[in-house]
Amino acid sequence: MQLHELIAKQDLYYQSGATRSVRFRRDQLWRLYRALAAHEDETLSALRTDLGKPAFESVASEIIVVQEEIRSAINNLGRWSRPKLALTSILSLPGLSMSIPEPKGRTLIIAPWNYPYQLTLAPAVAAIAAGNCVVLKPSEHSPAVTTLLTKIIREVFPEEYCAVVTGGVQETTELLRHAWGHVFFTGSTRVGRIVMKAAAETLSPVTLELGGKNPAIIDDDVNVEDTARRLVWGKFFNTAQTCIAPDYLLVHERVKKPLIDAMKKQINVFYGADPKTSPDYGRIINEQQFDRLVKLLDGASIIAGGDHDRAQRYLAPTLLEDVTLDHPVMADEIFGPILPIFTYKQIDEALAIAKRQPNPLSAYIFTRNHSLARRIVRELPFGGGCVNTTLAQFTNHHLPFGGIGASGMGSYHGKHGFVTFSHYKSLVVTNFWMDMPVKYPPYGMSHTFLLMIFRFMLLPTKLTARLRRSKT
Repeated sequence: MQLHELIAKQDLYYQSGATRSVRFRRDQLWRLYRALAAHEDETLSALRTDLGKPAFESVASEIIVVQEEIRSAINNLGRWSRPKLALTSILSLPGLSMSIPEPKGRTLIIAPWNYPYQLTLAPAVAAIAAGNCVVLKPSEHSPAVTTLLTKIIREVFPEEYCAVVTGGVQETTELLRHAWGHVFFTGSTRVGRIVMKAAAETLSPVTLELGGKNPAIIDDDVNVEDTARRLVWGKFFNTAQTCIAPDYLLVHERVKKPLIDAMKKQINVFYGADPKTSPDYGRIINEQQFDRLVKLLDGASIIAGGDHDRAQRYLAPTLLEDVTLDHPVMADEIFGPILPIFTYKQIDEALAIAKRQPNPLSAYIFTRNHSLARRIVRELPFGGGCVNTTLAQFTNHHLPFGGIGASGMGSYHGKHGFVTFSHYKSLVVTNFWMDMPVKYPPYGMSHTFLLMIFRFMLLPTKLTARLRRSKT
């Protein structure tokens, strides 16, 4: 089917009102849940094929995340979709004010390859929960998962409701030529700019989930062993092909050596003396990404790892030190198992380095000093993060997940995804038995007097009290 025919069919289906009832949305989410559960073994196999991902990581970071999104939507959909009462302006009294969540219409979800299952389906769950029609565009770089998702979606939904469009840049470009109720993109900052520019031509609202150079700042009072364990896990999970992974470390000079020693030890504990043979360590997605990562090692001081095998798309967990800030490894998000380590003496030095980069998607702070943690959180702009752990902000669907500036705009997860894919229609309801004549012309002195009183009532409470005290 041609794309314009699919879009026309989805428009007709949405306009029929079929997607709007809460019962319909719940039914569709249950159907999706059961279908995904039935294909779980195939999902594990597809993720292993595309990314070499171990089953534990696939279940923990892909399958369970989507299941939790579906459960949350089903359990809370009735409450989320109710009109929300609001206070009514004095000029509209007597009246009732409310905002009514309604679907945005036909939505487009463009997904990446690094978590190809959950970064395709989790936004789709939010779009379905909000009552929209959906077109999914999975990544061409994770073909096994894309093939499986296409099969599942076609089994569960009619294409006029939810459809998959496969292909590469050409197909994505064609999709973006059309107007959408909402475009949800997850990927690189570079491509995010292209998506936003294309969406601007049709005035389609956009959510961008991008990336960035995520710092991890380590104070000198930390538990070194625990810090090393959590950093190594957060960095090399999914072979470090994670948009919220620590991208570089800023380590207090007093703990640099013991932390590096502990991290080397932890890499060995996790993946063995030869991570290439470990069933728990994945692979780089393709040769293009592999070549890009290996090139970043040129001229760098490698203190752990560094070995690689292009035929297997294998790159060992790698630590670097004595890297300059103008080295290519610091130019863009690494998005691979390479971790540069910098040192600092004073926290101002660390913050200065972190602030040189565009606002990151995540930041991680390791310290026992609560005031220091608060200062870093206050002074360093970032999408979300953790204190004394890594990645945990993503797994809590009660928290909004999203970036700021170059790392993205908008958020989702749980109710926040429902809000993203909904338009909140404002409504004021009045009656005929009473009216406020003061708002109608002709305007006289009484109108002006009442308007001055009204303006005084609008002053902030503390300011009003201060004005009263000054008069007395």
